[in-house]
Amino acid sequence: MRIAYVSLHWPRTRNSGVGKKIQSQVAAWNGTGHEARLFMHTSQHEPQSDLIEAEYFFYSISGKLKTEVNRIIAMRQMISAIHAYRPDVIYLRYGIYVYPAHLLMDIAPVVEEINTNDLTQHEGLGRVYSLYNRLTRGIFLRNIRGLVTVSRELAVSPAFAVYRKPTRVIANGIDLNNFPQLPVPTNPIPRLAFIGSPGYPWHGVDKLVTLARLLPDIHLDIIGYSELPGLDPLPENITLHGYLALQEYQNVLASADAAISTLALHRKQMEEASPLKSRECLAFGLPLIVAYIDTDLDGFDCNFLLKIPNKEDNIQTYASQIRDFTYRMRGVRVTHDQIFNLDQAGKELARIDFFTKVLRPEMDS
Repeated sequence: MRIAYVSLHWPRTRNSGVGKKIQSQVAAWNGTGHEARLFMHTSQHEPQSDLIEAEYFFYSISGKLKTEVNRIIAMRQMISAIHAYRPDVIYLRYGIYVYPAHLLMDIAPVVEEINTNDLTQHEGLGRVYSLYNRLTRGIFLRNIRGLVTVSRELAVSPAFAVYRKPTRVIANGIDLNNFPQLPVPTNPIPRLAFIGSPGYPWHGVDKLVTLARLLPDIHLDIIGYSELPGLDPLPENITLHGYLALQEYQNVLASADAAISTLALHRKQMEEASPLKSRECLAFGLPLIVAYIDTDLDGFDCNFLLKIPNKEDNIQTYASQIRDFTYRMRGVRVTHDQIFNLDQAGKELARIDFFTKVLRPEMDS
């Protein structure tokens, strides 16, 4: 099977969670005897060496109208390249429609990956882009052959179920082989690590400041933020590490006793997720605090997970449980055998199986 993987709008870098996921997906498909290639439609990014391996179709950002013209030109170039590649199936990571991306459907059957509820998340892009997304999203969703969602919640959401497409739930995964178990630290007080990015209110970084104030005998290492505007003065038991490359944040995680994941998914009206950064923390061996339903971990009853409610006051009401868990996890590391279902390899076999089922009419003809 020849597979064209299509990523729209964003530069996928080697250090980003999404970049690493896409890279491991393509490698897994190629490793099982298929032929896969990534086609990346993206704004210009320097240095280009930061990007994962792909055929790049760059556009420059220079004012709204000119930028849209540039996006269209790059999209036309991508469509020509994919047409020449002659794929059996196109795997499209959901992105806002850009003309003439609908022509992908004329090249091969398209399976679309859904990572979030775009109707709620894209409200954060402003009224114009949110309205544009609402008006154009059906161009893809009406004409694709199937959907892969990263959670059960998304699979049954009216935002997607209304299109009545064959759907397979495959939560986000990672290549466990790329993540060595980190040694156990010997901290005078427990350290709790968080990895996030500015501009995403559902990460709930503001809640971490509340947690630090409630628990002065725990130190919080926050990766991805160099400042927290509006939350000053920060408690002394918080360290902001800013953006870090993989080896740099691995060093920070090596000093942590546990990690804490997204705390405010409720802010985009969602209850279930499978965040890539939480999987990295577990793969490195860190026990984890989760404040949502994790698609892969929901049925787990184990000592290395603390599950708290997905509510605005979850930190205030569960601070003591968080403290107890963090102290209890000193000296504990998660093994890969305990989280084998997070591994990318099995997930990609399931994805290929879905492609085969989606393509069945063509394969039988």
